Amino acid sequence: MYRILIVASFLMSAFCSVGQSLGSEYRLKRVIPVEGRQGIAIDSTYYYVSDTKALYKYDKTGKLVDKNDAPFRRPDIANHFGDIDVWNGEIYCGIEKFEYGRGYNIAVSIYDASTLQWKRDLPWVPESGQVEVSGLAVDRDRNMVWMSDWVDSRYVYGYDLGTGEYYTKLQCAPTPYWCQGIFIADGKMIFSADDGDAGYLLPDNLYVADIADVPFTGLVDGREVVKDTPFSVKLDDSGRPVMREGKVAGGASAARVRHLREMNDFIRAGEIEGLSIDPVTDDLVVLNNRGTRIVLGMSEGPLTDEGYTGEVHELYIYEKVK
Repeated sequence: MYRILIVASFLMSAFCSVGQSLGSEYRLKRVIPVEGRQGIAIDSTYYYVSDTKALYKYDKTGKLVDKNDAPFRRPDIANHFGDIDVWNGEIYCGIEKFEYGRGYNIAVSIYDASTLQWKRDLPWVPESGQVEVSGLAVDRDRNMVWMSDWVDSRYVYGYDLGTGEYYTKLQCAPTPYWCQGIFIADGKMIFSADDGDAGYLLPDNLYVADIADVPFTGLVDGREVVKDTPFSVKLDDSGRPVMREGKVAGGASAARVRHLREMNDFIRAGEIEGLSIDPVTDDLVVLNNRGTRIVLGMSEGPLTDEGYTGEVHELYIYEKVK
């Protein structure tokens, strides 16, 4: 009996240590072409890939298993998926209406991982200050979901999964410019940033920040300036800032960001998107697009002078070296 308990304890320990652990160094293992251009989520069996207006399901050899090319319940108010995550048989998707560098009607839409069909939404709280959703990550340790903002990447925004309540926001310092995707492992948030320059073949980057201590701040009654755009304030007829009273973000914490990896092994510098870690192998998987000109986050046609006839979407799969 004692020997059985020892073996059982060893197996449980080994099982618990598997998967979604962040490394400090990665080596490219293979590249898989996919249909979607936005996000990647991984469970024990499948890759889930989001396109701007579709969800795809692949096995881990890269074979397409299923798709949902009409995922939005209200296409008139939502036309865009960002990066995604999968947890407990459900796919978490940040959705919005996206038009040339600005997001509207933000929500967290949850889909069934088996069928790729919509199940429910978690509402967005505009008082948080978020103006776009580029990426989304489930915080398994805290039972939360976080959203990144491509327009203003200074903050990421957290919601309680149990209540759906806005929880807090984290200031990313220094800021990963044009954040496209996030993922959480080992109490750390990983960011993919579209901060290279595809026109000059300068690579994009990954960053990481410790988010171990994240207190609740929620919303409070307060007064704040009204913004005309995400980066300018609204002025009254006398030229003074317009103020509003009501619910405002109650506070924020700081997430100290450091560089993790330069993505200089992409086939071509382009537009980096979502990322995830395989829960079985610990592989880091990053989605990248190449071959088209991007204007304010939107593809504007192929780079014909380089021989492209359309945009190419690929999963880059990295094994952890250490």
